[in-house]
Amino acid sequence: MWQAVDTVASRSIRWILLTFLWFVAGLACLIAGAALMKAWLTAKRFERLAESYWELRYEHGQLASRLGRLETQSAPDRGAAPDHQVEARGDTSFIPLSSLKR
Repeated sequence: MWQAVDTVASRSIRWILLTFLWFVAGLACLIAGAALMKAWLTAKRFERLAESYWELRYEHGQLASRLGRLETQSAPDRGAAPDHQVEARGDTSFIPLSSLKR
């Protein structure tokens, strides 16, 4: 039968392979940690961008309703507008689909 011989060279090769494997495992852990940090920072940035988007959308709605009120205040001398046009310029920006189907 064949039997493995434990020599200094075989121990040296095993030590080099084990050291290399530990190095690869450590490097993989560092890369995974960096990827997690990048994902966390990206999520925070996305959260800030989403918050800014909703704030700007809210401000846009407020400014549009204020502009609509200013236009209706300055338009009485031009003649009366039909009722449905005045309602469309109100403070609400939501138009139900059932009113569009009529």
